[in-house]
Amino acid sequence: MESKLTNQAKVKTKLSMMHSKVICCKLYISESQNAMVVDAISRIGQKDPEVVLLSKFEDEYYNRVRYTLVSYIISGSSTGEAVFSPIRKVLLAMIETAFSAINLEVHCGTHPRIGVVDDLSFHPLSQAATMEDAAQLAKLVASDIGNGLQVPVFLYAAAHPSGKSVSAVRRELGYYRPNHKGIQWAGQVLPDTLPMKPDVGPIHVSRERGATMVGAKPFIESYNVPILCKDIPTVRRITRRVTGRSGGFPTVQALALFHGDNCTEIACLLDPDHVGTDQVQWLVEQIAEEQGLEVDKGYPTDLPRDIMLERYFKTISAAD
Repeated sequence: MESKLTNQAKVKTKLSMMHSKVICCKLYISESQNAMVVDAISRIGQKDPEVVLLSKFEDEYYNRVRYTLVSYIISGSSTGEAVFSPIRKVLLAMIETAFSAINLEVHCGTHPRIGVVDDLSFHPLSQAATMEDAAQLAKLVASDIGNGLQVPVFLYAAAHPSGKSVSAVRRELGYYRPNHKGIQWAGQVLPDTLPMKPDVGPIHVSRERGATMVGAKPFIESYNVPILCKDIPTVRRITRRVTGRSGGFPTVQALALFHGDNCTEIACLLDPDHVGTDQVQWLVEQIAEEQGLEVDKGYPTDLPRDIMLERYFKTISAAD
């Protein structure tokens, strides 16, 4: 009888998890060369058993790390407003550690950034979670950073009042313009007084911390394709043809970034519901071949959505 009740409880727990609202946050921090700092931030992301640090991606040339965290969110039944998610407290602790350990003025890398904590991107992961859930949580965390830590925050996508895209925000801030050797971003890239008013927080920028972007949008996948070439202008032309802006895939965004002595990467963000990584790889190879350039096999920098959910539920179940 006891065994039967235990099995019933397990089934009930599984059904509850399947219908729970699960949110993913991708936290991008401008550091990867200092292993002690990267590991210290990781440890904080693993302290709360209700938040799962599913993956971490570091790149030495970009001098950037991405942490992917997953947890549940509880919403108000009548308004749909996000009331609570344990991920919020964990993110704030990770961000505070990053600000205390990293000085943007001495940072240099081949990936654009505007701050120590460059970007937080929230995504509904389970079917029960909504874009509004992700947006509400994003705005709460933006308030923690902007009002609490006094760092300017720019909202984008579903977290922004008018749905302004992250690309539009970045273009207005000069995000894509390297300020060192034509291929690197070194020190503070923003003026002390911002060219546009942030959505949350002060208009003045700390040179040590910079500014932050926070948004909410449908789940995306990251896929990087190495081209064995250091001629960045040529690779940028290839990159434009891969994206929807120049006749490529409408749901792909991409950057050409220096990645070593004889390599430039096309770093892609894509909507997996509309285009696959194999399609992106094929198109890059076709265009590069026209230029007589060799292309290496690309690689994803994070887990697919289904694998994320599977590992999250497995980890949470094991903890119970």
